[in-house]
Amino acid sequence: CAVPPALEAERPEPPVPKVWPDLAVNGAQAAKVHWRSFFPDPHLQSLIELALVNNRDLRIAAARVQEARAQFGLSKAERLPSVGLTGSGAFVTTPADLLSSGSQTSTERYDLGLSLLSYEVDFWGRLSGMTEAARYSYLASEEVRRSVQVSLVADVANAYFTVLQTRDAADMARSTLELRQKSLEVITKGQAIGAAYALEVQTAEALVEGSRSALDGALHQQNLALNRLNFLIGNSLASTPAGGSLTEQGLDAALSPGLPSEVLLLRPDVAAAEQRLLASHANIAAARAAFMPKIMLTATAGLASQGLSNLFSGVAWAFQPSISLPIFDGGRLSSGLELAEARKVVAVAEYEKTVQLAFREVADLLSARATLSRQLKSAQANRATQGKLLEIANARYAIGFASYLDVLEVQRDFISSSQTLLLVRRAQLDTASLLYKALGGGAAP
Repeated sequence: CAVPPALEAERPEPPVPKVWPDLAVNGAQAAKVHWRSFFPDPHLQSLIELALVNNRDLRIAAARVQEARAQFGLSKAERLPSVGLTGSGAFVTTPADLLSSGSQTSTERYDLGLSLLSYEVDFWGRLSGMTEAARYSYLASEEVRRSVQVSLVADVANAYFTVLQTRDAADMARSTLELRQKSLEVITKGQAIGAAYALEVQTAEALVEGSRSALDGALHQQNLALNRLNFLIGNSLASTPAGGSLTEQGLDAALSPGLPSEVLLLRPDVAAAEQRLLASHANIAAARAAFMPKIMLTATAGLASQGLSNLFSGVAWAFQPSISLPIFDGGRLSSGLELAEARKVVAVAEYEKTVQLAFREVADLLSARATLSRQLKSAQANRATQGKLLEIANARYAIGFASYLDVLEVQRDFISSSQTLLLVRRAQLDTASLLYKALGGGAAP
């Protein structure tokens, strides 16, 4: 008689454009691409496996699923009758002065039977509404767990890329320090024979100290990155993990964003908001049904006698149906319905907000992917050019056509271009893994 309203009848139109602001790249749907296929580095795969087993956030999310499942089981049990086996014995002695007959009496009674304890006939759908709300809450918790898992995979990948980037940066700083120490030795020897000025020596010494400081900073950043990776995987790595460099990660595979309506349905956070919206509808149905009469059934059936010897000779039973209709409750039921309707409004707003945030996240990452692709090409071309300029500067210095200060200046530009290339490649990898996550990577059932 009281059916919960269907989500399709009230689902708000997604408050986002029909297409992405940037042109979509054709490719595989991220939600249908397993993380093993997207992240080809074997060492990164082993780290993700560790995280999926040991990460505490994922454990908490999994426990929440179990909690919601148990709550759903309790709600389903409310719709079924409770039947129990009961047995009892009663021994009553009445003294003579309390009886008109003037003689003491003793009675015995033995009962054995099945009892049906206060079973509510769900004629109006109150219990079914509560059960549906619990089921949708359980499904929402499952979607939250999937969302945590997808986020964890992307976070581990980004932390791994940070470790690789800081490792490469430390190696670059170490090489730079060695190069400038050798340059200082050359300039110092040149000063001894009058081929170099004090300014060149002081400049070389400053560059050496600056390179030493940069190396210390790079090693510190490497330790911080390793600590974050250890936190995510829930384990401790003794040292920087072995693996390919940033240029060997191979995350350049195109992912197709498709249409916004398709992507948003595949994202587990949007699916969780959808399930919570369904749960709010079911709660309204239960609150409405609470205004209707409650039909309760209580029954017993069994055996009764005045002695154990003839217990199985007597049959006893009782059936007690009852009906109650709320007349005045101080506004409790009305307030309950208003509360359920208010929570539905909140669920609708949260659903729309989740959709908007999801759209913005994907749109930002699509734009970043296109921009970083162009930046990477420019950074690679710039580094190649700076490398040629460094070769020319060294050659000019070797034949005396340039001072060593000119060489140091070109070295500085070459090192800067190498660092820029490293940062752009790292940003490109981060964007690829975040786009994989934003498109519901690996979340398709």
